[in-house]
Amino acid sequence: MTQQVPVVELDSKDLPAFCPNKAMPIWSSHPRVFLDFTASGQAKCPYCGTVYQLKPGVQLHAH
Repeated sequence: MTQQVPVVELDSKDLPAFCPNKAMPIWSSHPRVFLDFTASGQAKCPYCGTVYQLKPGVQLHAH
């Protein structure tokens, strides 16, 4: 049986993005990790494996 990895789509209002996200239950918490989308528009949490991707058309802005 293959486990399905969750994919979370993000909009510009969701940036800067971090995991665990606000929708995750408290029992599944791990240390907060800020995600870097600069290479491909996608990032994977090193703790839980959740994949985050930017919605089509979302642009990253330098701070």
